[in-house]
Amino acid sequence: MATYLVTGANRGIGLEYCKQLKNRGDDVIGTCRSCEKELFDLGVRVESDVDITSGESVLRLIKTLKGVKIDVLIQNAGILEANSFSNFDPESITRQFEVNALSPLCFTRAIINNLSCGSKVILMSSRMGSISDNSSGGSYGYRMSKVALCMAGKSLAIDLIPQGIAVALLHPGLVSTRMTGFTQQGITPKQSVEGLLERIDSLSLENTGLFWHANGEILPW
Repeated sequence: MATYLVTGANRGIGLEYCKQLKNRGDDVIGTCRSCEKELFDLGVRVESDVDITSGESVLRLIKTLKGVKIDVLIQNAGILEANSFSNFDPESITRQFEVNALSPLCFTRAIINNLSCGSKVILMSSRMGSISDNSSGGSYGYRMSKVALCMAGKSLAIDLIPQGIAVALLHPGLVSTRMTGFTQQGITPKQSVEGLLERIDSLSLENTGLFWHANGEILPW
């Protein structure tokens, strides 16, 4: 049995992570800005009023978790806002950078003392953060923020090797959630998280720092 901390746990992929981890017998700590009833009903430990972009909020969480060993940190919290070339919004792009790229790195730094040799850090990225795979353009803020997250994750993987902590960047696939407008082309959160947990379970220092699709495919940068 391991202890997992999942950010953005109140709905979508984060909620499904908590559900599947709880069902297989792991200890789960779910953080969120506001707790949905469905998360509360899972019976996991819920830490609400946690905004990963707020240093004060994160420090309160760190104090609450003093002495708690975290085996796997899953940084799932993120936002998606539309930014086309004709609908350009610098403030939106900056906001997505803060939430999707900078905050996960700062959060890892803040909670590093709760991690130890053998712990894992999971950064939920997106295939849209692959420069080589970009064939449709647009989505400037989301794409740029996820590229930045991938670079942060790669550096983090190298820097944490001496501490025995492995890092993975994971793409969940196109998932039917509120973030994607419940697209009919997407897979279910259940299907996505089943694949994601396979990747997490197989993560080690031997394959740290890679960019994985939930289905096991290594994605290009």
